[in-house]
Amino acid sequence: MGLTLEDLNYVPEMPEKVKNIVIIGAGGIVTGSHLPAYKMAGYPVKGIYDLNYDKAKQAAADFDIPNAVEKLEDLIALGVKEDAVFDIAVPASKTASILRQLPDGAAVLMQKPMGESIGQAREILDICHEKNLTAGVNFQLRQAPYMIAARKLIADGVIGDIVDIDWRVVELHPWHLWSFLFGLERMEINYHSIHYIDCIRSFVGDPTNVYCKTMQHPKMTDLSQTRTSIIMDYGNVLRVNLHINHNHDYAPDYQESMMKIEGMKGAIRIQLGLILDYPTGRPDKVEYITDDGKGWRELEVKGSWFNEAFIGTMGGLMKKLEDPSYHYMNSVEDAYHTMCVVEACYKSNAEGGTPVEYGR
Repeated sequence: MGLTLEDLNYVPEMPEKVKNIVIIGAGGIVTGSHLPAYKMAGYPVKGIYDLNYDKAKQAAADFDIPNAVEKLEDLIALGVKEDAVFDIAVPASKTASILRQLPDGAAVLMQKPMGESIGQAREILDICHEKNLTAGVNFQLRQAPYMIAARKLIADGVIGDIVDIDWRVVELHPWHLWSFLFGLERMEINYHSIHYIDCIRSFVGDPTNVYCKTMQHPKMTDLSQTRTSIIMDYGNVLRVNLHINHNHDYAPDYQESMMKIEGMKGAIRIQLGLILDYPTGRPDKVEYITDDGKGWRELEVKGSWFNEAFIGTMGGLMKKLEDPSYHYMNSVEDAYHTMCVVEACYKSNAEGGTPVEYGR
């Protein structure tokens, strides 16, 4: 038996009154995370569309969605009729063309990334502004219950001012689950580490510079990159480092999926269990330590990244529709800043490091 909304002790953003939803895309992320999260939250889904009509019909049958439609224009018409939020979950390169077909003034949540380049991200942002869309991007990790818990510890002053963030991922990732990733020029950062970049921004804001190297692995040459190192530069006090290796094919003993935040008075350590043995995952764990001499202790946090975090990205958008002055942390404007950091990472990777001069 899974968790219910009432079980969560750190709850993602939720509206006072839920709105209807229509979904464009019926792939694994929708059936595996969007729809289970919406069911838990009580968000009514009125219709679903996919290029593969059979997939849309199956999702509708599995989640009691009253309408599976064969044409995108029919889904859009249904969304208008139901005064629904449009939930777009398609490959990022297709997002802009769908946004252009939505009615002006619509509400829309789009799957990450926000396009596959900064040019596509600017196009998406411009469309949203031109059409006066209330729009968000599904960078849901910042809405995971354990990230909400960590943010509260920090806000309460438990660890003091943040001076160091380490993110380590060492595991063997099942990339075969996403066939569209094979052949992409930009892969690992755009479709994985982007979550970590975005989540770090939600804690400490925008970096001034980045240093990055992203690369292939000889055992996985069908993918453009599967290993990445990033330094996000916040000046001379705050150090932020990301160490990402998706090719650790040496038993599960030393796999890692961990974010560590150090402050002046203590530290927080989060194990993101989902990434270990994905998609089954292992248990999450939140621990913290302070300067009181009592050592590390565990903080009980119920709920995880998949699926509970997906409640907040949609719920926050619905709250924004209720109150236009509400600060929606997953807004398209904030997401654009994440895309700017990602673009800087690719630029740093292309330009290379400082040559070492070995001459005398």
